[in-house]
Amino acid sequence: MNWRFFFLLLLLAGCVGAAPTLEPRRPFPQHVVYPGQQIRPSRSQGQLDADVLAYYRVWKERYLVEAGRDAAGRPLYRVILSLKKPEKTVSEGMGYGMMIVAYLAGADPAARELFDGLYRYVRAHPSDIDPRLMGWIQPPDGSGNDSAFDGDADIAYALLLADRQWGSLGEVDYAAAARERLAAIAASTTGPDSRLPLLGDWVDPQGSRYNQYTPRVSDFMPAHFRAFGDFSGDPLWGAVNAAIESAVAGLEDDYSPATGLMPDFAEPQSTGFPLRPADPDFLEGPHDGDYYYNAGRYPWRAGTAVLLYGDAFWRERMAKLSHWAEQASGGDPLRLSAGYHLDGTPIAGQDYFTTFFAAPLATAAMTQPDQQAWLDALYEAVHDRHEDYYEDSVTLLNLLLISNNYWAP
Repeated sequence: MNWRFFFLLLLLAGCVGAAPTLEPRRPFPQHVVYPGQQIRPSRSQGQLDADVLAYYRVWKERYLVEAGRDAAGRPLYRVILSLKKPEKTVSEGMGYGMMIVAYLAGADPAARELFDGLYRYVRAHPSDIDPRLMGWIQPPDGSGNDSAFDGDADIAYALLLADRQWGSLGEVDYAAAARERLAAIAASTTGPDSRLPLLGDWVDPQGSRYNQYTPRVSDFMPAHFRAFGDFSGDPLWGAVNAAIESAVAGLEDDYSPATGLMPDFAEPQSTGFPLRPADPDFLEGPHDGDYYYNAGRYPWRAGTAVLLYGDAFWRERMAKLSHWAEQASGGDPLRLSAGYHLDGTPIAGQDYFTTFFAAPLATAAMTQPDQQAWLDALYEAVHDRHEDYYEDSVTLLNLLLISNNYWAP
């Protein structure tokens, strides 16, 4: 047999992966039909696409920077932590950046070069605990060079996007890199009994203060976990999704039955399930048990599962939260506070508007058929407003969803 000819046939049949290409297979714009979508902003598709591109240009100019060269002379790129701290980078930002440039391939001819340069930076800055994961802050701040769950989960998801976008036979084997990172996430940052995301690879699952029952609720990424399961065939990810559903249902029933709000962090009420909102200063500050600057991402993460997969559990969660938000603000997004107690009371001193809280609520509103005016108001409030790295990165990822240009790998 002519083995070269046989291998070519396998390639054409898709049995061993597609050949690498400089041309993206899913170029922006994609105009995805979401199974769980009920409404969309009252703007033309062309306007929505243009808004995303305009936002991306500002995001790229402000936050994406070159970070030296590797031993082979290839560029590294990173996403800066903030305009005030441009020398810092966090793994969360690297995940956001890799997802963003993968989705913008086609519109940005440099997308693949940027993606590979971002990934080179990730690989050049491993965690000291599990080197298959990324050290969460660079340069290390003295608190330990270890990982954060959300950064690595988004990096893994971005690698799946890259595999679908460009194939995995080029410089970076994206599929193999995703398998390696998923194996590390499973082994080092997933509760062996709880199946909940750990805060990072530094957490002892059986620890007294931080353990497998002390999650960051914004690390609950049901659409990611479904994609991880579809890609790997590992039943772990179905168990993780079941665990986060149990955790959210318990928190909502016991602490936010009227609002659907989630806390930044949770702790066990005694041992194991059910969970309760974390105490003040549990990890980051006095609002660790409130809907604050971590949990504000929750409607984005949960809403994505509704849009991409039509998930009924998360649709019910978004129905409560989205309608509460519209009512609490009187339908005016500019009246949204930057943080709430779980009963819906605004946090004192936080009476200002930020896109960080509003943009994920727009994603949630897309899942509800009776919130057209609310969705339109949210969209107008966020689509051209720029703040800093964190707010703008979350807003841009939500704009990709809102414009029907966010697809599952």
